[in-house]
Amino acid sequence: MSGFLIEYNRKTGRSKIREFKGSGGPRLALVQRLKLEKSRPDSNIEYVSLNSDSLETIKKTHSRYFMVTAKAPTA
Repeated sequence: MSGFLIEYNRKTGRSKIREFKGSGGPRLALVQRLKLEKSRPDSNIEYVSLNSDSLETIKKTHSRYFMVTAKAPTA
């Protein structure tokens, strides 16, 4: 299971996705999300951490975050 961190811009609909692989991935994604929320530069930015077997599953279950996507590098 991987953890995914999504940085979603409510104004533009763009998302940046970062995957945290391995058994510690979900926790790492959550910790990173909490850090980013503390220093959020813009109220239109939403940070989301999700756990899933794949990015494809998340795209189906949380499709609103994937209207326009810019993928970030994998950690």
